[in-house]
Amino acid sequence: MRSFLLCLLLWFASAAQAALVYQDIRPGIRAGASYQVGERNKPAVLLLHGFLQTREFATVATLANGLHDAGYTVLSPTLSLNIPLRSQSLACEAIHKHSLDEDTEEIARWVSWLKNRGHRSVVLLGHSFGSMQLLAYLAGSPDPAVKAYIGASLIEAQIGPVDRRALIEDLEARARSAPRALVSHPLSFCRKYTSTARDLLSYVRWDQARTLAALRRSPVENWLIMGDADTVLGHNWLAALRHLGSQVVVVSGANHFMDGEHEFTLLEHTLAFLRKLDKVAR
Repeated sequence: MRSFLLCLLLWFASAAQAALVYQDIRPGIRAGASYQVGERNKPAVLLLHGFLQTREFATVATLANGLHDAGYTVLSPTLSLNIPLRSQSLACEAIHKHSLDEDTEEIARWVSWLKNRGHRSVVLLGHSFGSMQLLAYLAGSPDPAVKAYIGASLIEAQIGPVDRRALIEDLEARARSAPRALVSHPLSFCRKYTSTARDLLSYVRWDQARTLAALRRSPVENWLIMGDADTVLGHNWLAALRHLGSQVVVVSGANHFMDGEHEFTLLEHTLAFLRKLDKVAR
């Protein structure tokens, strides 16, 4: 009986530290996040999912729970993609009404949300496309509360086997001549991604060169965790990241999603980076 009561008390204590939280991002668009409260002397981690996914994506959810078990506050938002209270991954076949600028605006709103709750030190942690979106936020006007960035399986905006410069010129012309017209083109894992030319452009412009430049110019400490069995990465991407001088850990045998046994390796390296940050802060 005592054992049962102890388990029940521990369950309630854990539940009290986790909550679903919401905020209005823009008129008519409300977005949610999972908020797991940790120790106040540790930085809060804002953890962002990958392309068109949600905070429930396995890689992200497992990482969030592991970080919280280690004592860190974790805020895991689901980007709205301009869908009120979005709770499911968005299909490639949908009409996409969101842009990278709106994504980074939401990131900024969640950073402010953490600050308003007393978290003065925030670490940005992203997986896949989410890592790139966080870099885009850092390339703007990031909040001084953001102290570090960790990118897992960092990737640029992939557009298939076409000339990116020619595509950008075409989309710029379409955006001027028919700003509301829809266009379709491959983006990331979507073979047919449909949106306005302007919104598509916001992603397409983030090629490898721009992503590398954002890492170089980042105002905070950068760490990367990559897998050497990641078949999603572009040509020579790992080599380019290594030459950059950022702190890069390459996990042997890990794929893009760091699944299976590599979920624990991803967590271990993330915690190692966070401990380094703790030592510097002291």
